[in-house]
Amino acid sequence: MTTTVGFVGLGNIGKPMALRLAQQQEAADLEVWVYDVAPDPLAEAERAGARVAESVAAMAAKVDVLCLMVRDDDQVREVLGEALGVAGDRLMVVIHSTVAPHTPAELATTASRHGVKVLDAPVSGGAMGASDGSLALMVGGADEAFAAAEPVLRALGSKVVHAGPIGSGTKFKLARNMMHFIAFTAATEAQRLAEAAGLSLKDLGDVVRHTDAITGGPGAIMHRETTATLDPADFWHGVFTNVTSLGVKDLGFAIDLAHELGVDVPLAELAIERLGPGLGLPAEGEH
Repeated sequence: MTTTVGFVGLGNIGKPMALRLAQQQEAADLEVWVYDVAPDPLAEAERAGARVAESVAAMAAKVDVLCLMVRDDDQVREVLGEALGVAGDRLMVVIHSTVAPHTPAELATTASRHGVKVLDAPVSGGAMGASDGSLALMVGGADEAFAAAEPVLRALGSKVVHAGPIGSGTKFKLARNMMHFIAFTAATEAQRLAEAAGLSLKDLGDVVRHTDAITGGPGAIMHRETTATLDPADFWHGVFTNVTSLGVKDLGFAIDLAHELGVDVPLAELAIERLGPGLGLPAEGEH
C-alpha cells in the first residue's frame, strides 16, 4: 500500500533527504510531496519526481507521514500548528530537526489532542549521508508509531535505531553530538600541539581519518550496557586496563611536549585524570 509522505524544510540536509525520498518512491512504494518557502529547492525536488504542495496545511490534509526538517524549535511548533488545523487522525508527524530535549514530548501531547501521532527522529551523517541514504536516524516514540513510519525512515537512512519513547531520539542525538563536538575541540588542541612541533596539520588530519576508519574512533570503546565500575572478572576490565595504561602513557608524553612548547592543552590534562574512571576502572587510590 502506497504511503503518502510530505517533507517540509529543504535546507542543507532537508533537501537531500527529500530528494532521496523522491528517488525512492517506486522502490519504497511512496508518494512524496514537498514544501518550503524557497522556490529553487522546490523546483529541484519537483524535477526529481516529488510533488509541490501549496502550503503546509494543503500538504498535511493529504499525507500519511509529515516529515519536518526546519531550523529550530519555534519553526517546528509553527509548522506543526499549521498541520494540526487540518490533519486527520491518520497523520504521523516525524520531527527530524534537532530540538530541545523536552520539545518532542510537549509537541506530542499537543498533537494527541487532534489524534495526531509524533515521532522525533533526528539524523546523523550530514548532507552526504542524506544524499546517498546512509544517514543514521535516532527515533523516539511509541512502538506502533515507529512501525507506521518505519518504511519512510528506512528509505532515508541505512541505520535506524528505535531509541525508546518520545524524546529518546533527540536525547540520543544530543549525546552523539556532545561527543562529536568535544572531539572537534580535542582536535583543535592536538592541532595546536602539532603546529608548535612543526608538523603538517593536513597530514595529521589524513592520519586521523585513516586510523579512525580502521579502529572506529571513539565508538571503539562503546560496547558496554552500563557506565558502572567494572568487576575485575569482567572481560572489559582487562581490555580497558590496557587502554588506560597506553592512554595515560601517551597523554603524559603529549602533555610534557605541550609544556615544553608552551601549548595549553586543558582537555588532555583532564583526559589523563578521567580516562580510567570513565572506562569503568577505579580511580587511583580506590579499590
